[in-house]
Amino acid sequence: MAARHSHAQAGDLAHLLGPRGQTMTAQLTPGGRIETMHGILTHDDLIGQEWGSRVFSHLGKHFILLQPALDDVLRDIERVTQVVYPKDIGYILLSLGIGPGSRVLEAGTGSGALTAALAHAVGDQGHVFSYERRAETQVAARRNLEQLGLAQRVTFQVSDAADGFDEQDLQAVFLDLPNPEDYLAQVRAALQSGGFFGSLLPTTNQVSLLITALKQHDFGFLEVSEILHRYYQPIAARLRPVDNMTGHTGFLIFARKLVTGQNEAED
Repeated sequence: MAARHSHAQAGDLAHLLGPRGQTMTAQLTPGGRIETMHGILTHDDLIGQEWGSRVFSHLGKHFILLQPALDDVLRDIERVTQVVYPKDIGYILLSLGIGPGSRVLEAGTGSGALTAALAHAVGDQGHVFSYERRAETQVAARRNLEQLGLAQRVTFQVSDAADGFDEQDLQAVFLDLPNPEDYLAQVRAALQSGGFFGSLLPTTNQVSLLITALKQHDFGFLEVSEILHRYYQPIAARLRPVDNMTGHTGFLIFARKLVTGQNEAED
């Protein structure tokens, strides 16, 4: 997400770190303003400032002006549903082989956190197709993607996964739905041979249902994992873990589409 220049310019995403750990991310627009509990900052005052410098609100409170990492952006997006955590998103992108030029589909847009990460990863040459059956939910996701300048890389579709997907020959499909096992026929129709499938589920019984269905639908190379994330206090004299950590958020399930009748042998 970092800009390619040393000073903030109009159109850049700016990440502000304020007093008492307050953070916010905004796209800089001439004439715009950011209202915080510590005062107002105008975009005109931020444009032209060097990244990493101190900037001040009209109340004299100082903020640090930074280029946001994708993690910063995802933490600050508008949420109307539970979002996929950054600790899971990174592994999802790697496990699905997502990169510049990829064409990927997700079902279950939610607030658009994973959508934004996918759109960022595929670049200008790739594309994301995002399905959501609730139109009101997708409005917030679209707004988030527009704020990040990534909406042009995404096609939003208000439709139920049960009705199938319009796209074919996709590299990857990710289902953020409570019953992904019900839509594997639709996934197979959209995926290219050998393509990547992924899903996120909170409970073991849901995972068991999906594993059984994946084998029945000729998916192979199944993987189930969970990711735990723990921060440490960055104090050299007493380096130790913080008192809380991001533990279980969900099980990640990945598989590959195989040619019908050529599923890998059971152990």
